[in-house]
Amino acid sequence: MVSLLGLEKGFAPGQGVFGVDLEVAEGEVLALLGPSGSGKSTLLNLVAGLLFPDRGRILLGGREVTRWPPERRGVAYVFQDLGLWPHLTALEHLLLVMPRPDPKEALGLLERVGLGGLEGRKPQELSGGQRQRVALARALARRPQVILMDEPYSALDPVLRERLRLEVRALLKETGVTAIHVTHDPEEAMLLGDRVGVMSKGRLLEVDTPRRLYREPRTLAAFLAFGRANLLPEDGHLLAFRYEEVHLGGPLEALVLERREVRGEVLCRVRLPQGEAWVRLEGSPGERVRLGLAQMRRFPMEELS
Repeated sequence: MVSLLGLEKGFAPGQGVFGVDLEVAEGEVLALLGPSGSGKSTLLNLVAGLLFPDRGRILLGGREVTRWPPERRGVAYVFQDLGLWPHLTALEHLLLVMPRPDPKEALGLLERVGLGGLEGRKPQELSGGQRQRVALARALARRPQVILMDEPYSALDPVLRERLRLEVRALLKETGVTAIHVTHDPEEAMLLGDRVGVMSKGRLLEVDTPRRLYREPRTLAAFLAFGRANLLPEDGHLLAFRYEEVHLGGPLEALVLERREVRGEVLCRVRLPQGEAWVRLEGSPGERVRLGLAQMRRFPMEELS
């Protein structure tokens, strides 16, 4: 459905996207994960036609659209600020963008996103979560080939954000629309994406299922993108492991320095021979334990730069 071939767009030195090759299948939800400035939003803008690449090709549904204007591409964009029109009701937002305005169909779509009975309200009369649903319904009302979503939940409180992103994934899978979702939140990427692509410094480093990318990253940047990361120096390399990959009983002597409870799990800061780390462990400050690592990864020290 979406094919990006050698895509490049440069701004200031080191800023933009460089040599991106990517395939997104029809009906797939791809999450793009990376820090601010990694090129995620630039990539979305290239797919949408808001920017033209310096080099490379963009294909949607097998058709090359590299130089097509946005209105010809069949792409819907849900921006971070949502871009709702303050003078229009929820229903009017949908009718304005539908290829053939159909009030019955629009009302049905609002019902599906949880806005039944609120079709007559304007954005200022809706909550943050309801405004988010209007933006999504408006995107679906266009019957797009592809929906692009640029960190649309960043302004919501954590509880609402968690609930809404699960609802959105279910709706996207129900409708079968292809989606590319940009986020800097690793948990959101793993919840939403059939696959996750990790971006850093304008390059797409890896694309894989959330499980494999979390457990078996090929690069240090991809390992760090998911958080819960410990890095310890070892013979010119970095020993990398996650909080939950530590177990009692093993060759490493450790001193428990601090204990914290987070979302029902106990995390301890421990001192190991190579340095300090956070681990998932039932322990008390001052306690000495022996630890083992269920999984160890080693990355070259120079990847840290």
